[in-house]
Amino acid sequence: MAEDDLRTRIKEMMVQSLMLQTPADQIGDDQPLFGAGGLGLDSIDALELVVSMEKTFGVGVPNSEVAGRALQTVNSIHDYILEKRERPAA
Repeated sequence: MAEDDLRTRIKEMMVQSLMLQTPADQIGDDQPLFGAGGLGLDSIDALELVVSMEKTFGVGVPNSEVAGRALQTVNSIHDYILEKRERPAA
C-alpha cells in the first residue's frame, strides 16, 4: 500500500469512527489531533481511535504511554502502523 493511500485511509477512519465535522481531505498530515489549534480531540476520542486502528489496520496500542506518542498526528499514526506491521509481535 502506498504511504499516501495509508494516510488517506487513516483520515477516513478518523472521520468515520469519530464522526468528525472536518472532511478527511482537510485534515493535515502534521496537524495536532488533540488540544487547541488542532482537531480538538479528547481522551474518549483517543479510545475510539485505538479501537478503530485495531479493527481497520490490525494494529493495537498497548498502553497510554504508547498512545500518547502514536496518536499525535496523522503522520505519527501512519508511522506507528508501518512500524507495527514490519515488526510482528513476539
